[in-house]
Amino acid sequence: MLLIPAIDLKNGECVRLEQGEMHAATVFSSAPAEMARHWVAQGAQRLHLVDLNGAFAGRPENEPAIRAILRAVGDDIPVQLGGGIRDLETIERYLDDGLSYVIIGTAAVKNPGFLKEACSAFGGHIIVGLDARDGRVATDGWSKLTGHAVVDLARKFEDYGVDSVIYTDIGRDGMLTGLNIEATVRLAEALSIPVIASGGLAGMADVERLLEVESSGVEGVICGRAIYTGALDFKAAQQRVAAAAEVQKD
Repeated sequence: MLLIPAIDLKNGECVRLEQGEMHAATVFSSAPAEMARHWVAQGAQRLHLVDLNGAFAGRPENEPAIRAILRAVGDDIPVQLGGGIRDLETIERYLDDGLSYVIIGTAAVKNPGFLKEACSAFGGHIIVGLDARDGRVATDGWSKLTGHAVVDLARKFEDYGVDSVIYTDIGRDGMLTGLNIEATVRLAEALSIPVIASGGLAGMADVERLLEVESSGVEGVICGRAIYTGALDFKAAQQRVAAAAEVQKD
């Protein structure tokens, strides 16, 4: 089980939003690269970056901060990024900068052909992000709700060759109300590629529940507000996950 700290970037700072609302941003650090080093030191096996300005603008807006994070992390752990990725040139540039995975969200829904081309050109490096409310996919920084069912789109994108799916319950994101485990498991069981849970992680109880359903195909979870407020002790949670992995080996 991957516990993946999130570093959400707005105007070059590390922030957390509530339900995707840009005006409801809490700044946790003005030095995102230092925050990245902190999570690596705490045992993180992957980092999750989001260019929030880019998600709304439809183009990269926080590249200096992203490059600083990549320099800080080096080859220690993989880094994935979403937000404002709308063309193959941007993907190539980010991968050349050292990113391991690029997350395509809104563009995948609005322009499936682009996602298909990205998977063909950069196989193994493309993750699709499906953000949903009540089982329906949202786009444009969660500001627009579509009629697409999450499972239907995920199956379609699986056929394109995406590496995995990040499923975010936007009604819970940043609210510390607990993950939507049931919906995440339903999605994972409908696919043969891994699913990463996101939205609402509240504490260690959620981590324990995820460990119980890991065999369904839930590969990991994005850790946001909970690890910044202390609701979840990330280092302790990472140790719990590592211990569970050792038990599975035995």
